[in-house]
Amino acid sequence: MDEILVLASGSERRQQILRALGIPFRVVVSAIDESPLRGESPEELVARLARAKAARVAEDETGPVLGADTEVVLDGAVLGKPASPEDARVMLTRLAGRTHTVVTGVCLLFAGKAYEALGRTTVQLLPLDAEEIARYVETGEPMGKAGGYHIEGRGAGFVESVSGSPSNVAGLPAHLVLALARKAGLSLGRDG
Repeated sequence: MDEILVLASGSERRQQILRALGIPFRVVVSAIDESPLRGESPEELVARLARAKAARVAEDETGPVLGADTEVVLDGAVLGKPASPEDARVMLTRLAGRTHTVVTGVCLLFAGKAYEALGRTTVQLLPLDAEEIARYVETGEPMGKAGGYHIEGRGAGFVESVSGSPSNVAGLPAHLVLALARKAGLSLGRDG
């Protein structure tokens, strides 16, 4: 049976991925505290936040609800989203010329059951000098992006290689969304 998915996120990138997959959806933004808990691993953090976002929205919904959370991890530490242009500059300086991991927790709630998965992608950024970073930060693109770069925007020019799901780096691992929908018995507008 086709169901309209409720996306528990205002992320334009997640919406673009769902549109590209041909999945009908509507958006209901969840308002939860996204602060990490003391001692929580990056994987535990994204799984907890994806579940919490979906659960908050599911309180008022009867159909399938999809929650997701994406974080950039360098040397075991979550970088988060830059709080200021200076914060973005510091993040990009740390990431430049290095390999980091992007982790995304995905949670699909439907018919009283939770279907969960974790996406992990390794990204290698090119070496960047201070001037390149400053010009990029001036565009405003790093703001609101985990790790301070947008892989589907100007930030794509800084990416040397990606090992794993490119859509995971953009904020929603497409293959996991489809796998969770299959497990839940949902076609989400696609051939079952």
